[in-house]
Amino acid sequence: MVIPTKTKVEQSGELAVMRFEGDITSASEEAVLGQYKNLASGTTQILLDFSKVPYLNSSGIALVIQLLMAASKVPQKVVCSGLSAHFIKVFTMLGLAKYTTLHADEAAGRAAFA
Repeated sequence: MVIPTKTKVEQSGELAVMRFEGDITSASEEAVLGQYKNLASGTTQILLDFSKVPYLNSSGIALVIQLLMAASKVPQKVVCSGLSAHFIKVFTMLGLAKYTTLHADEAAGRAAFA
């Protein structure tokens, strides 16, 4: 059973934290890209929190890649936290380290902006 994606956005100055909850699949376009497009202007730092994402398929990864590519054009720095060991490996194999950094938890992700 697919758990629909919810996204909570916390905006503080130039930092936006996007907290994903549920499965990220092709049905998650609004939760991922829609929420990204709605970030306040002046956002230069984005933390993507995957700690409550149990499942991320190839279509969901494609949405994350689209977000990363859009952010790289602005430019905005994007940091990912809370990914399982499996998805850290997948993101690394796909070469996403060119566009983001991967951190075990939110504290480490926030430290990457310092």
